[in-house]
Amino acid sequence: MFVYEVKALAAKKKSGNTVTAVWALAEKAASGTGVTIWDVRFVKEGADWFLRVFLDKPEGISMDDCVMVSRELNTLLDEEDLIEQSYCLEVCSPGINRELTRPEHFEHFTGSPVRVKLIRPLPDGRRELNGELLSLADGEIRLQVDEEEVLTIAQKDSVSVRLLDDDFEEE
Repeated sequence: MFVYEVKALAAKKKSGNTVTAVWALAEKAASGTGVTIWDVRFVKEGADWFLRVFLDKPEGISMDDCVMVSRELNTLLDEEDLIEQSYCLEVCSPGINRELTRPEHFEHFTGSPVRVKLIRPLPDGRRELNGELLSLADGEIRLQVDEEEVLTIAQKDSVSVRLLDDDFEEE
């Protein structure tokens, strides 16, 4: 992960969605590098704001990929002056246990093992489900939990859906 501390000084407000605007800039920064944008998040944690740009490529993301995109993106963000408040820019890989958030993520990883964390427990008390991702359609996640159990869960009822690696399971 490569991190820049960015201080916005007298930044002017711009209309539009910050994440959408940053996504477009991140794609521009990544063009020609062989990486794609996995996700962009602009989140407040405590008193601090974080702009996180997750990169991906088939053979995996290197530190050099993060540095290259981060430097270009930082320049573009300074030029465009999109964000009013101070924030920390982080450019990184989504990791082996990446979170699936967008429809194309679910489509790409259909058939893969995932862990679904729920907002509220199921009637049997389970809050976390491991299984094979069958689909995401009409806002519903279909999950093969075991040989006999297929569950359909509203995506809005999940806290997160993350890939599980055969060698490493997130605790």
